[in-house]
Amino acid sequence: MTFYRYWLLCLWVVSGWAHAHNLGTSYSQWQLSESGASVTARISQLQLSRLQLDPRYTEQYAEKVATLLARDLQLWAQKQRCTAQEAKAQIEADGWVSARWHVDCPSAQPWTLRTRLLENVAPSHLHFVRIDAPQQPTQQRVLNFAHPSLTLGATAPEANSLQQFIGIGLSHILSGWDHLAFILMLILLAPRLRDVVWLATGFTLAHSLTLAAASLGWVIVDQARIEALIGFSIALVAAENLWLQSARDPWIPRLLLITLIGVAGLGLFISGFSQLPLLLSLFVFTACYFGLLASAPQPQRWRLALTFIFGLIHGFGFAGLMGELALPAEQFLPGLLGFNLGVELGQILIIALIWPLLHLLRRFPHVAAWSSQGVSAAVAGLGIFWFLTRLLV
Repeated sequence: MTFYRYWLLCLWVVSGWAHAHNLGTSYSQWQLSESGASVTARISQLQLSRLQLDPRYTEQYAEKVATLLARDLQLWAQKQRCTAQEAKAQIEADGWVSARWHVDCPSAQPWTLRTRLLENVAPSHLHFVRIDAPQQPTQQRVLNFAHPSLTLGATAPEANSLQQFIGIGLSHILSGWDHLAFILMLILLAPRLRDVVWLATGFTLAHSLTLAAASLGWVIVDQARIEALIGFSIALVAAENLWLQSARDPWIPRLLLITLIGVAGLGLFISGFSQLPLLLSLFVFTACYFGLLASAPQPQRWRLALTFIFGLIHGFGFAGLMGELALPAEQFLPGLLGFNLGVELGQILIIALIWPLLHLLRRFPHVAAWSSQGVSAAVAGLGIFWFLTRLLV
């Protein structure tokens, strides 16, 4: 089967994974005092849609979100829950909702922070917590369904270790379906383990550079466009896989170019000319890349260059989470190092799990070809879906 015969399969997969580009994240910051805490929390509208909360259709949307956050982000003094005052929420321009409220506690510390956010509809949701207290180091924690609580105060375990940030990076890469899809496509591109190592090394070097540059504030990017470009990178690498597996069927890059033209037309209708320069650049880039592949005696060099370029883009995507953590100066370098190490460990784990399975499948050529083409086509459709929705919605 060739690329265009898989579009129905792509649509079926996209319908199931439409909101699954990651397991979902939310954030809260707790400023502790002797009598309680001032809380600021953020959650995306996409995650809230799991609870049938949509700003377009839900009456008093901000008030309901504020009530939800103040109810499910809890502070406890022993066996008594602290009293949450009325929360105020506002819808932000980047697709998130933020809320602020104060919590009054009846007794002295130690207190326990608990999250119940989305536990019934998304038990794998990750909640990033920052705790600031007078004359104490800032604490950072990741809470989830398996570990939903954190004890505060003098008896709390050290939360600022390198190991904690490694865990954050590992959780981020393993919960990011878009990054996982890109790594899977890189593995499928490489017929030998040595090629996998080269591609993974190029990807790692590139995203480490941009992760550091963006986290340090040296480069400021439009995060929404970065997320859209990540989707396009997945579609393009998946299309290249299909192109190779179909004996370089010329309709595969043509369909990708036609898709870009269609997105441009839709963009003109929705947002005018604002997205046209980006889409024109991607059109020229895609056409030139496949042209170079078709004429190059050693196309793996161009694939390595492409992996490095897209690695730079994925690094900016990783930096979005680092920005949300808002680490204080004394924790920034350990946090950056630990987070990057966690991402690398996640990539190594993925390769270690997938490569032996692919090696086994290659003993059965027909099964390997069918499964590789099917997965690549589905991922291509998913990448286009992410690109379209992140760019224009």
